[in-house]
Amino acid sequence: MIIKAEQKDIPTIQDLAKKSWSFAYANILKQEQIDYMLELMYSEKTLKEHFENPNYQYYLVQENNEFLGFIGFEIHQEAETTKLHRIYFLKEAQGKGLGKKALEFVINEAKNVNDKRVVLTVNKNNMAQKFYESQGFKVYDEAIFDIGNGYVMDDYLMEFMID
Repeated sequence: MIIKAEQKDIPTIQDLAKKSWSFAYANILKQEQIDYMLELMYSEKTLKEHFENPNYQYYLVQENNEFLGFIGFEIHQEAETTKLHRIYFLKEAQGKGLGKKALEFVINEAKNVNDKRVVLTVNKNNMAQKFYESQGFKVYDEAIFDIGNGYVMDDYLMEFMID
């Protein structure tokens, strides 16, 4: 079940981010960088700003009354483009088809507002890239983003074109 999140859900999002990042990035990033990025991207201030932006949406993914993941995306982030900023699941959610359902949900939300593509960035060493490709996303560029504190994100830029 995919449920629209509200500001009151910020602690749940923060908890899911911390748990899922420890799993997703354990073999890719040093713990210090994970901690830095979590604080940068999931502070209460940052998340409140997202909730105040009417184009930025958060949804919680629930199964058997347990939150297993979340998605965060921004409609019209560029002309006719929805950006998937966040899609994370707990380790125990892997292999249940929830990621596929969440991606389909984002694509449908983009269609509903007449956006023509969904874009995302993925770390070049993250196995999730293969998952995105299996769902119809294609790499269209790569970029290195300086995120401060001596850290960078070395990512592929991927897109899904909506017919």
